[in-house]
Amino acid sequence: MPVESVFPQLEALLPHVQKPIQYVGGELNSTVKPWDECDVRWALMYPDAYEVGLPNQGVMILYEVLNEQEGVLAERTYSVWPDLEELMRKHGVPQFTVDSHRPVKAFDVFGLSFSTELGYTNMLAALDLAGIPLESRDRTIDDPIVLAGGHAAFNPEPIADFIDAAVIGDGEQAVLDMTRIIREWKAEGRPGGREEVLFRLARTGGVYVPAFYDVEYLPDGRIARVVPNKSGVPWRVSKHTVMDLDEWPYPKQPLVPLAETVHERMSVEIFRGCTRGCRFCQAGMITRPVRERSITGIGEMVDKGLKATGFEEVGLLSLSSADHSEIGDVAKGLADRYEDDKIGLSLPSTRVDAFNIDLANELTRNGRRSGLTFAPEGGSERIRKVINKMVSEEDLIRTVATAYGNGWRQVKLYFMCGLPTETDDDVLQIADMATRVIQKGREVSGSNDIHCTVSIGGFVPKPHTPFQWAPQLSAEETDERLAKLRDKIRGDKKYGRSIGFRYHDGKPGIVEGLLSRGDRRIGAVIRAVYDDGGRFDGWREHFSYDRWMRCADKALAPFGVDVDWYTTRERGYEEVLPWDHLDSGLDKDWLWEDWQDALDETEVEDCRWTPCFDCGVCPQMDTHIQIGPTGKKLLPLTVKNAGPTPAASGHTH
Repeated sequence: MPVESVFPQLEALLPHVQKPIQYVGGELNSTVKPWDECDVRWALMYPDAYEVGLPNQGVMILYEVLNEQEGVLAERTYSVWPDLEELMRKHGVPQFTVDSHRPVKAFDVFGLSFSTELGYTNMLAALDLAGIPLESRDRTIDDPIVLAGGHAAFNPEPIADFIDAAVIGDGEQAVLDMTRIIREWKAEGRPGGREEVLFRLARTGGVYVPAFYDVEYLPDGRIARVVPNKSGVPWRVSKHTVMDLDEWPYPKQPLVPLAETVHERMSVEIFRGCTRGCRFCQAGMITRPVRERSITGIGEMVDKGLKATGFEEVGLLSLSSADHSEIGDVAKGLADRYEDDKIGLSLPSTRVDAFNIDLANELTRNGRRSGLTFAPEGGSERIRKVINKMVSEEDLIRTVATAYGNGWRQVKLYFMCGLPTETDDDVLQIADMATRVIQKGREVSGSNDIHCTVSIGGFVPKPHTPFQWAPQLSAEETDERLAKLRDKIRGDKKYGRSIGFRYHDGKPGIVEGLLSRGDRRIGAVIRAVYDDGGRFDGWREHFSYDRWMRCADKALAPFGVDVDWYTTRERGYEEVLPWDHLDSGLDKDWLWEDWQDALDETEVEDCRWTPCFDCGVCPQMDTHIQIGPTGKKLLPLTVKNAGPTPAASGHTH
């Protein structure tokens, strides 16, 4: 029977909240399917505000992949702001989807995509508003399966009490496989209840169900082992890897937001994975191997996406877009094709050693010449060897000289503070580098109107990286180090005025560190923070470090561990890490060797162009690196205004 929309009740509340438009749905390219004609129904959530969640590629792709299937529907939900949350609680309005305003509790699966751990309290708020019990053990057959995905799901242990299942890796094929299993179970009359459907999912080896695993601890607080508590459940759960991105040209019909969002552009993922081997970068490690989308595949996606949306900018997304083997041809082909339409192109951030002026000119040919962003990550040559970011200061100066000499006036440099083995001197060298950048910029441009912004983030060690064993710098030390750097930049009478300085204090990084390397005991902390009013922890104005520390002290005391134990403590080789039973394909011994190489300041090449370093991904996951060049040029070859173009061929599934 149909599930009623809660919009009539919601509509009465909207005049009393900020930005009501974000809750009404009806975006261009959104999909509403008849409830009764579908037998498997997904509610997908990016656990943040609409303006951050709507442009998220992961959710947008799964939304489309699922809705293309016969008998399957997917709708979206986002975190509601505290003003609406209060009114919903008062008037009994449950967490709803924006597509048809149906209650989230009515769906079969409630899937959350976590790109950061700071969304965990928002998940609890959504569950609570939906009327779904917060802890998985309290749910019944009529509650949705609560599923976590996204990069943070590679260590779902801190939220193990609150989720029913987690999927690690690429979601496209995984959600279709899960849909099939759920559909069969429902068609059989839901035998064995909730436990049976979760068991069928777990048995595949590609869905992690925390309830089917027990964690045993040593007297000193470390983990002794993680063991399955049900026969037929695998000891390790594998990640999903989609090969041949050209067969998955999603999103074909990108959503166009109604309210203003953080990215007002159409985005195309030009490749997945990265083999540069930056040791701090979780995304680069867990998304291996590299899989490029073909130049013709990119061309077709841009063409269809622009027709479907009307956006005026195309973002070419990946972890290091300038590394695509045919990026020059891609950029030139797109700039040529859309010259008359003034469609701008953008790369999220550019590697210093992959940047060249031809590429930069193609990217700005039709659009505005905005600032360029480069990420040297470390201030000194020494620390860049530690993190395996092989960029010399000379490379950087040469690159920015080229940019300033070709008319750019603004360059942004991104660094991290708190990297393993870092000293004050490594960080203070950031000021020297920024000074040289301004100096060179004035020299080549003949103008003093040159700016450079130094932006600094705190380093947080992440699971499945060589730095997963590293100690984290305390919030106090981070703040002291950044204060010294700020004083050095501001004290420079000659260049200081041209250097902008943006940084986050060390506190959010400690909370992120606690959540990223935490185990199941951290669930009690998350719950306590949520009960104390914690929401939107990724937003500076809502984040409370004191609340997190207060709740952590209390919740962790019975276990004999504390926040420092999880954050500033170095781990040893023999320690069982909370995520060791989740297989990202990376060989743990290889990661350890790379950690030792970091301590020895030894650099490692990019395996895309050199022999294999045995990280373990390709043989273990039965995958391989997929890169061009294809030798093809961007389709269609006709100039855009020369009349109709033949329809580009599309893959069908």
